[in-house]
Amino acid sequence: MVPAWLWLLCFSIPQVTLETEDGRVLWGPQPVLVHVRDENDQVPHFSQAIYRAQLSQGTRPGIPFLFLEASDQDEPGTANSDLRFHILSQAPAQPFPDMFQLEPQLGALALSPKGSTSLDHTLEGHYQLLVQVKDMGNQASGHQATATVEVSIVESIWVPLKPIHLAENLRVLYPYHIAQVHWSGSNVHYHLESHPPGPFDVDAEGNLYVTRELDREAQAEYLLQVRAQNSRGEDYAASLELHVLVMDENDNPPVCPARGPAVSVPELSPPGTEVTRLSAEDADAPSSPNSHIVYQLLSPEPEDGVERRAFQVETTSGSVTLGGRPLRAGQDILLLVLAMDLAGAEGGLSSTCEVEVTVTDINDHAPEFTTSQIGPISLPEDVEPRTLVATLTATDADLEPTFRLMDFAIERGNTEGTFGLDWEPDSGHVQLRLCKNLSYEAAPSHEVVVVVRSVAELLGPGPGPGATATVTVLVERVIPPPKLDQESYEASVPISAPAGSLLLTVQPSDPMSRPLRFSLVNDSEGWLCIEKFSGEVRTTQSLQGAQPGDIYTVFVEAQDADEPRLSTSAPLAIHFLKGPPAPALTPAPVPSRYLCTPRQDHGVIVSGPSEDPDLASGHSPYSFALGPNPTVQRDWRLQTLNGSHAYLTLALHWVEPREYIVPVVVSHNAQMWQLRVQVIVCRCNVEGQCLRKVGRMKGMPTKLSAVGILVGTLVAIGIFLILIFTHWTLSRKKDLDPPADSVPLKATV
Repeated sequence: MVPAWLWLLCFSIPQVTLETEDGRVLWGPQPVLVHVRDENDQVPHFSQAIYRAQLSQGTRPGIPFLFLEASDQDEPGTANSDLRFHILSQAPAQPFPDMFQLEPQLGALALSPKGSTSLDHTLEGHYQLLVQVKDMGNQASGHQATATVEVSIVESIWVPLKPIHLAENLRVLYPYHIAQVHWSGSNVHYHLESHPPGPFDVDAEGNLYVTRELDREAQAEYLLQVRAQNSRGEDYAASLELHVLVMDENDNPPVCPARGPAVSVPELSPPGTEVTRLSAEDADAPSSPNSHIVYQLLSPEPEDGVERRAFQVETTSGSVTLGGRPLRAGQDILLLVLAMDLAGAEGGLSSTCEVEVTVTDINDHAPEFTTSQIGPISLPEDVEPRTLVATLTATDADLEPTFRLMDFAIERGNTEGTFGLDWEPDSGHVQLRLCKNLSYEAAPSHEVVVVVRSVAELLGPGPGPGATATVTVLVERVIPPPKLDQESYEASVPISAPAGSLLLTVQPSDPMSRPLRFSLVNDSEGWLCIEKFSGEVRTTQSLQGAQPGDIYTVFVEAQDADEPRLSTSAPLAIHFLKGPPAPALTPAPVPSRYLCTPRQDHGVIVSGPSEDPDLASGHSPYSFALGPNPTVQRDWRLQTLNGSHAYLTLALHWVEPREYIVPVVVSHNAQMWQLRVQVIVCRCNVEGQCLRKVGRMKGMPTKLSAVGILVGTLVAIGIFLILIFTHWTLSRKKDLDPPADSVPLKATV
């Protein structure tokens, strides 16, 4: 219903216009605002004639539990609509007549301080209040209206809750109901606070919920405060506290400490030495089985028996100690230790802890020589001082460089100071050098004992004496090298000289010196050869390719036959000359000779022309050589016997028995002859005499006649056998026919 003053306001806005007589508008239209003044002609009204409310014991004084509502149709904001509320009466008036209080302007009904302390539903369970609403504010005049408020006193069930235990990681449907609170009064709103903030909620009926899984390791306990409030957010009573304890679940494995720097352990540390102590942490509840950690060594895999283990781990404390097996310096060992919760029981969680262990070196190894015996080393007695005799090498098994520093000394065999040592401080090599001249007569040999020791003090077992090495030195007597009778040699040879031509003879300067062995060096063309012991230089083949006037240089090397290291050499220059015309002199033919095959110790003597006047006068002797035919040189050997004769023998063990013509070249000074030596090779008997073929004797049949005689004899024998067999067959047939007088008489009749 619209108030009357509002209708008047709506229809009392006229418009004024100024017009001329002829209707022309001079001014306007202009609205005229008319204000209608309100009069207090309306009576206030309660929204309800009877109000009903529940009031719980324990409600705080001054906290409204009911709000009265009233209205007045007079103009708002004026004294005509300024409503005030009052309590006119309380029934019963026990225990005090002013158990309640009513806020005049807002109409908020609450307990008075006396009523809050003395409210007891066992005495009175119901109160009835007569309330009044009046307009005109605090003025004595005005309109008024009344209503009844029935208040039911109920027992307070706003009591503290027992702690709630919730398992972490609970697998349920969320939100999950955990408890319920209830305020007995009416017009209640619940409010929930969590300390610290957590996943909890409360609905309008006071049901408490957890909205998601809890993690004990993130928060093990929550304090929930639940408030019962009126519509203005004021607490009816003190808030209720609810402890939520999160139950632990074994959902956290042990956490190993971060892998730090390597732990250093000196080698030879005694068993039981603690290497490190592991301290894994488990985020599960302390002092519970879920956080009870035990340890087990995984790697290196423990051996059977304590004495065979390099490491061992104490199960509960996590102490890692050394076992009975010794460690080697320089080892880098990665220990893997298993940390298990639930005391290692089945179903527990585990993690692998890593500990790096480095075995540090101590000076527990004495240096040693790689070779304890060196030599014998031969040194000539004229060798210069400071000459290097031998280099000795020592090693140290320690790893630390300072522990490998060595000191060397000569322990024995150097009383005269003949030898000395040189070495670098950080080197394992020591040089034994000669400090004085050697003397074969004074000492033909030396045994030098060198000792090596560690510079740093040795630890561990007793160091013992230093390692030694013995160097044996033999002093060689100095023998002068051989000398030749000339410092250089020259010879001339015609380019037509045959193979085997003697050019010259190389001899030692002292005929009584030790025997020498000769050889040629740098004979690039292969034209020359030298007899190893006599020193005779000859041509080995025809000098094909040589030109008259050329000089061919080789070197003659002479070695001491007993001391091959002693040698000397001299150049030999060969001057090639134009060959002389072939001489007309032809020696007498050489008579035929016999040689045996297989080869025996026989030969043919070949001699030069005896009528040569040079030979008779004592000039240079004849030279003998085989012809240049390769087959001849392969099958035959020719050895000079003296200045006038040579010895021809077979070079092969077997040659075909027949007659051979062997060419032999004889040279004397610038003249040459070629002899054709006739040699018959035959099979020989045990006395070395040739076995000759025997000719056919007179009157002896030939092979053809013998065969004819044999065939005729066989034919005659065959004919004779045929005649005998035929005769024997005929006589047997005659014996089988019966005679006439042998027929029975009866048959005859």
